[in-house]
Amino acid sequence: MNPFQFVRHNEIRKRLSAIRPRLYRTAYAWTHDRALAEDLTHETLVKALQGARNLRDLKAFDAWLFRIMANCRHDHFRKQAATDDIDNHELIDDQTPETQSGERQLVRMVREAVRALPETHRQTLTLVDLEGFTYVETASILRVPVGTVMSRLSRARARLKALLSEAETPLKSNPRTTHIRRVK
Repeated sequence: MNPFQFVRHNEIRKRLSAIRPRLYRTAYAWTHDRALAEDLTHETLVKALQGARNLRDLKAFDAWLFRIMANCRHDHFRKQAATDDIDNHELIDDQTPETQSGERQLVRMVREAVRALPETHRQTLTLVDLEGFTYVETASILRVPVGTVMSRLSRARARLKALLSEAETPLKSNPRTTHIRRVK
């Protein structure tokens, strides 16, 4: 390994370490399964390290990495298609009792609304709105035209707004909803 390759390899390792939380957050948003999100994140990092020498432009590093993760996710579900579909399971977050806090209840409502979106809309929404990718980068990651990204994002946001509006109405009319106040 020449000195230039060594410096570039170290830079890539640092960038991978820094971006790992974003990868996990996106994988979790796509799958709603902590173990699977961790597996996808790990597989993405391993493949990125193995293929780092193929990356020509470090400016495209984030999009390249998320493209690898999208491929890993696609491969995983293609293998699992005959056995089980994760979207058919109700996922319960048993670490936080959502009834104790209005904020946790809101988080649950948003998660349920995002989960209710079609997969293509969920992917587009998380890449653009959560991860901050541009339309062009998102199109590259998902391998679709930019116009498709724009229309999916518009539909996803409109559907998410409608779902959250529907979910908010019962909360306002529920007399059992409690409000927590802080006592000093």
